[in-house]
Amino acid sequence: MKQFAVATLSALTLAVAFSAQADGVPLEQAKLHGDETIQTPVGDIELQDSYFNDDASKRLFDEMDYQRASQAYIWSTPLVSITAWRNNQGKAYGVTKDTDFVVLESLKEKRGIVTGNLTTPYIFNFISLKDGPIEIKYPAGKTAGGVLDFWQRPIFDLGLTGPDKGQGATYVLVGPGQDPAKFKKDGVNVYQSETNNVFIGLRILESDPGYFDKFAKQYQMGRVGKPLAASRFIKSKDVEWSATAPRGIEYWKLLSDILNEEPVRPIDKAWTAMLAPLGIEKGKPFEPNERQKTALLKGAAMGELMTRNLQVNPRYVDVYWPGTSWYKSFDFQTEQETKDRAQIDERATWFYEAVSSTKGMLNPQPGSGQVYMTTKRDSEGRLLRADKNYKLHVPKDVPVAQFWALTLYSENTRRPYDNGGTDIRSANLDSHLKDLKQNADGSIDLYIGPKAPAGFEKNHMKTVGDDGWFVYFRLYAPTQPFFDKSFKLPDFERLD
Repeated sequence: MKQFAVATLSALTLAVAFSAQADGVPLEQAKLHGDETIQTPVGDIELQDSYFNDDASKRLFDEMDYQRASQAYIWSTPLVSITAWRNNQGKAYGVTKDTDFVVLESLKEKRGIVTGNLTTPYIFNFISLKDGPIEIKYPAGKTAGGVLDFWQRPIFDLGLTGPDKGQGATYVLVGPGQDPAKFKKDGVNVYQSETNNVFIGLRILESDPGYFDKFAKQYQMGRVGKPLAASRFIKSKDVEWSATAPRGIEYWKLLSDILNEEPVRPIDKAWTAMLAPLGIEKGKPFEPNERQKTALLKGAAMGELMTRNLQVNPRYVDVYWPGTSWYKSFDFQTEQETKDRAQIDERATWFYEAVSSTKGMLNPQPGSGQVYMTTKRDSEGRLLRADKNYKLHVPKDVPVAQFWALTLYSENTRRPYDNGGTDIRSANLDSHLKDLKQNADGSIDLYIGPKAPAGFEKNHMKTVGDDGWFVYFRLYAPTQPFFDKSFKLPDFERLD
């Protein structure tokens, strides 16, 4: 009987071992040699003498390319976003010259910009340095802005936070491969871009409504060595348009197009190597086959989900005010890298949710620059919903030398929220509005949701359907209580 029991136990042990081998070992336990069946996300991979068959090879390549596409989406977000912006804005506004500027003033116009501010006019230009360096004669006055390369990194600021400090100056901008030293002379600020394409963005901060016309007449721009001329400022179009990066194959088409316009930086060579098997290669047309299209479609969708997760749950940074869900939205180096690494996740978070970067945005000093605070959760840590009503209590004496603004955005498009409103305040409430209802102590309660509470209609922004939302609370020229955190915004309180 004892011998029978031992034999039975041995047989059972062998059967269990055989069954485990037949079912395959988990990937993390694989020996990766000899004869082995390995469980993987792409099905079992059977090794025989350490080799696998053609079917397994195909599945591994498909998974490899899908994973690369997912990560390439995160890496390429700032580049594709600004390219979509340039292309769509140019079409919507009839841009014909590289010195044309587009002026966005109305709600409909500003609703095209990814997390655009709704309180001051925007003035935008895109120009290529491939045809030679450009010279800018910049007027004096209260303005804020900057010149960015196409990775959305600041090359230099303009206006109050720039070298001219609002006094006006002459700038020369040269492209990659050009020698900046050739253009240096007294009274000229010379900078170099690492990309051919550059962006010039401005905001007028002067209170005088007539200042724009003065600025437009005084601003001059053109190729170095040729006569400078006034730019055309295209305004009052009031058109609907979108700068949100496309989804699906069109995303990759834009990436392929812009890579063919730009030199490849050393820091990006590993990424371009990973894109080549996907049909995206410098100097070649974008003509992916069906297998590549599948990987790209899956990668674009998963890449956006991963990027949105970073946007909602940024795991590399803590909340700004302990005990709340408020983050400082731009919380990384404008160079997008440190001594040891590229800040790929950090920049993807910002450039999925927003556009552009300047030193004034990243490094505001007390009494100058801007701060962008954002949240996606309420006081109980729940994600904000379009079908619920919320209150934000804004304490009195918000620490700003200029003004503050609360702007409502769509999570789907990351552009100003479209709730059917036709005026700016339907998606933006700020301290310039004299009819906001205040509390007795000078604080203000602002409301977001499907329905305004009675008596607080002026303090309300409407949400609709299932269009999820988030906000930016902007502090223009923040003062010391923001920096030492003696001022603190509470979380949104859900009312139902």
